[in-house]
Amino acid sequence: MPTALFGGGRIRTNTPAENAYNALQAANSNIATRQLRLSTGKRINSAADDVAGYITSRSLLSRVGSLRSALNAVGDARNVSSIAQDGLDNISTLVTKIKDATATAASGALGTDEKVALAQAAFRLSEQIQTVVDSTVFGGQELIKGAFSGDFIIGFTATNNIQTLAIDLATATNSSFAFNVNTTGNTTFAGVSGLNLASFGTITTSDLGVFSNSQIAATLTSLSDALTNVNKSASYLGGIINRLDSQDEALRSQITNFNAAVSRIEDADVALEQLELVKAQFLQQTSVISLTQSNQSPQTFLQLLQ
Repeated sequence: MPTALFGGGRIRTNTPAENAYNALQAANSNIATRQLRLSTGKRINSAADDVAGYITSRSLLSRVGSLRSALNAVGDARNVSSIAQDGLDNISTLVTKIKDATATAASGALGTDEKVALAQAAFRLSEQIQTVVDSTVFGGQELIKGAFSGDFIIGFTATNNIQTLAIDLATATNSSFAFNVNTTGNTTFAGVSGLNLASFGTITTSDLGVFSNSQIAATLTSLSDALTNVNKSASYLGGIINRLDSQDEALRSQITNFNAAVSRIEDADVALEQLELVKAQFLQQTSVISLTQSNQSPQTFLQLLQ
């Protein structure tokens, strides 16, 4: 702390000049600090500026990074779920049309040729189902063929425990799906045993197969069960998408709140810094004037030597 002392005419004692010099140095340091904060926009530019605040802000920034990674994972999971659900929606529409064609073929008013034509139309729809299955792909992986399973880290608890979301369309219902409708000998479709959509392509006027009077009722029941399973899977994915939407909103809110906390700790108050800068500049000028005046004092004592 500077003290207003006067050492008389001693050569080594110019205390007022030293006090003015020290005040000038303090003002220059204060100006440099304020200018740095205004230019960077940060109150904490190094750990020395605020030891506790530095640790807290870096911890919060690290957590924001983790939350952003989780937000990206949520986006990926939602993309996968939406693509898979869209594929299942298309399959549901196609199975409905196949079921309608089968129901029409059950009419006793139709002849054999008409039933064969309906069977061929149903078979073309089953081929389209295979196309949908093969083209429902994300990241090079087929999503609804029964083999896809993906784990997504969608968030972190307060203790940084990982929450895992597993999407496994093969077990989306109680029965595993087998969508390879054109595979020879495949007798399962959408978890329904004994339902082979490829059999629609084998119906002829001499052998109505699954459209025969003895089998068509079972065919309709199997198609109805398959349609139910497909819709259950789509509903399952719909629930996942709803959860992901909620998690997306929660993560964005958390990121905003953490960024606000970092800003309060680390960012500079521009108005306050400008006020302090003006004050420091004023003290700098007065220190220079005082130093000049203090250095003129020895001239008084030199007159004694004349």
